Amino acid sequence: MPIGEIPNINLFATLYFWRPKESRTRMTTTKLSVNINKIATLRNSRGGTNPSVVEAAIKAQQFGADGITIHPRPDERHIRYQDAVDLKPVVTTEFNIEGYPNEKFMQLVLDLKPSQVTLVPDPPGVLTSNAGWNTIRHQSLLQDIIGKLKHAGIRSSIFIETDEKMIRAAKETGTDRIELYTETYAVGFASDKEAAIAPFVEAALIAHEVGLGINAGHDLSLENLKYFAENIPNLLEVSIGHALISDAIYFGLSNTVKMYKNCLR
Repeated sequence: MPIGEIPNINLFATLYFWRPKESRTRMTTTKLSVNINKIATLRNSRGGTNPSVVEAAIKAQQFGADGITIHPRPDERHIRYQDAVDLKPVVTTEFNIEGYPNEKFMQLVLDLKPSQVTLVPDPPGVLTSNAGWNTIRHQSLLQDIIGKLKHAGIRSSIFIETDEKMIRAAKETGTDRIELYTETYAVGFASDKEAAIAPFVEAALIAHEVGLGINAGHDLSLENLKYFAENIPNLLEVSIGHALISDAIYFGLSNTVKMYKNCLR
């Protein structure tokens, strides 16, 4: 059997998941990237510049965030393309720009050269990201886009669900990482957290087997993040926006960033 090959991913995931919690070893330190889209939503609801996305990014980093994420959409209903330009010089940690790779988006990221670009298959007008890429159907598109990012020295990540075929096809695109779309985990967490996380453990093991880095995001919160991070092997980064910014209303941004970081320790 070739070195690194896992003969039965389902069995391996089951054995990993059912080990006693104290015997599970975190294989990496998971970074927290704060998505500040909701700061822009609040600003845009009133007009003007308050609250400032630039100041929010500066403060979040001062309070311990390992990165800043933004997701500009074509209608600029929250983060604007100019915000990305304004944020570039103040993000001293990791700058992650998410979005659908249309011409305008690609021009933006190739000009700014953020630390990471996360490709998301959002159709125009969608309220929030609600599906991962079909990496088989869109293989050629993704290969072309990721080739351009690599040429520019930008790390790439693909927003994806836990389907094994899609993860293995993601490897063929040339991407550096995948970002696991965690809505189904968040929805199922309250009723059966073990069942909810099982597909993500399996997906992470497959991704690691084929040499892909693992990020995660969507609906992760103070309630479900610690359990997720404790059980997903090789989890490099989580990107959290809506829940974190909502919690900051009650606890303050400094306290909230620290609370989320504590979930990742």
